[in-house]
Amino acid sequence: MKVEATFHGDRKVFSVAAFNEGIGIYLRRLPALWVEGEVTELRRNDAWAFVFFTLKDPTTGACLSATMPRRRFDALELELVEGERVLVEGKAEVYAAKGALSFRAVTIERIGLGDHLAAIERLKRVLAAEGLFAVERKRPLPRFPRAVGVVTGADAAARGDVVTGIRSRYPAAHIVITETRVQGTGAGRSIAAALARVVAHPTVDVVIVARGGGSFEDLLPFSDETVVRAFAACPVPIVSAVGHEQDTPLCDLAADVRASTPTAAARLVVPDLGELQAGLARQRALLDSSVRRSLARERERLARSGDRLRGAPLLLLERRRVALDHTAARLQALSPRATLTRGYAIVRSGGIALRNAAATAPGSRVEIELALGGMTATVEEVQS
Repeated sequence: MKVEATFHGDRKVFSVAAFNEGIGIYLRRLPALWVEGEVTELRRNDAWAFVFFTLKDPTTGACLSATMPRRRFDALELELVEGERVLVEGKAEVYAAKGALSFRAVTIERIGLGDHLAAIERLKRVLAAEGLFAVERKRPLPRFPRAVGVVTGADAAARGDVVTGIRSRYPAAHIVITETRVQGTGAGRSIAAALARVVAHPTVDVVIVARGGGSFEDLLPFSDETVVRAFAACPVPIVSAVGHEQDTPLCDLAADVRASTPTAAARLVVPDLGELQAGLARQRALLDSSVRRSLARERERLARSGDRLRGAPLLLLERRRVALDHTAARLQALSPRATLTRGYAIVRSGGIALRNAAATAPGSRVEIELALGGMTATVEEVQS
């Protein structure tokens, strides 16, 4: 494709569009090449055909806009984050409408951090196979720790966030702080040693390991095998509050609980005094109400018992009176005198009641008892 020019006198002149098109044609003739830089301003959207990002020279700050087809970018499964150093293969091109130079990428490779990421991934698989990240190993945090151990660097922000968070929630909390190196050569051994020192305190029941945000390289010590194994071997529950929420060093997987920030870790390890006081007030009110209801029930029961006790003697007397009446009626019915009142008489001879006429003889005397009075008679005749 040829770019046409116009002539102004003896001058060959190109329009802006023609110039941009000419540059584009020239750049397309160049071979593909590799560019090294840090990834910044990464923008991806499922609705877009391309992924947009900027390559930045970490030494001079020079920048180069770059694009890559979204499907090709997704197929690489790189999960790039801001600041990662990469090698990008592609070709330069010009966006003719604006004359903007950009770089059309066809592939991306990590450098530097890529080796670290690969090593971390290998270590992750080994430790996972040993069961160091198993869910069943996770321990619950104590409700009321006697002391909270805090392992942190000299970084005032992370330590201050933890201490302030604990003090604001539970002022009576006892905090044991151990400072350590948290980045650079030997930081892993230093962190593990600091953890061992803080758990040696006799009253420490839970530990927070805190570090503020940083680059991937800054957080590498927290994926060190020594640190991860120290987390897994910690005799008390441990909370990892390392980096930002999107950061996932291996120590997070070995910890009993992961907190997104140091402040969040403080909320996890101690109760809120205000909530405790409110809960106690509710329980006190419930207890008071329960006691009052119990007393009211007992008062009613005692009142009923008193009424029964006051009425019991009268009821007993009445029952005894009725029983006596029944007994008197039965005795009256069985009394010989009751028989006499019906017109019968008792005949005695020698003081003995006669039941057989043959027990007497004519001329003998007998006594006759009637219902009212009695008499003496002489037997004239005996009938058998």
